[in-house]
Amino acid sequence: MAELRTEEEQLDAIKRWWKENGISLIAGVAIAGAGILGWNTWQDYQANEAEAASMRYQQLINLTAGTEPDEASIGQARELVVEIIDNHGKTLYADLARLIDARLAVAQGDQVGARDALEAVLDASDRDYVQGVARLRLSRLLIADGDPEAAISMLETGIPDSLAAERANVRGDAHHALGNDDDANDAWQEALSLSEARDQPLYGVQLKLDNLGYEEATL
Repeated sequence: MAELRTEEEQLDAIKRWWKENGISLIAGVAIAGAGILGWNTWQDYQANEAEAASMRYQQLINLTAGTEPDEASIGQARELVVEIIDNHGKTLYADLARLIDARLAVAQGDQVGARDALEAVLDASDRDYVQGVARLRLSRLLIADGDPEAAISMLETGIPDSLAAERANVRGDAHHALGNDDDANDAWQEALSLSEARDQPLYGVQLKLDNLGYEEATL
């Protein structure tokens, strides 16, 4: 522009530049604006999805409240679990819904359904703690189904340190089911020690130790 010597030449140059580049400039501004609008729309969508998932999960909690929900409530709750998974499958709510579904399946005597729900957590969730809870519950199901050795194998990996006391507790149950009372005692003592050190009460562990009749702890 500094090489142009008159205002008329400058004006003609601006007109030519605009003719050559104006459409692209407008398109760029429009695309940028659409990008901002699209991002805001996506953020709103995500917020709405999270709210919807939260509401459905709260309904699930309400249906399963209490120690022994009736059969009708269990049926409604399991249908709601399917809805949450179908519509919000990648959320934490879906993971938690599967864990609840496993518990409801056990209440109905549906051991296969319970195992399927917990295995689905392992397949679908990328949350270490949730996967750890699922592994602990699968281990308990395996013990109940008469396969404590598989339960011990299940406990070997995939359980975070924050669940170490529970892991030791279930491992003790598995060893007790196998008749390995020395190993059961060691595991339960470890569970009790960890729970006390971390201020995470584990109810029933001391009773299991008392029932073994061991006079002295073996850590």
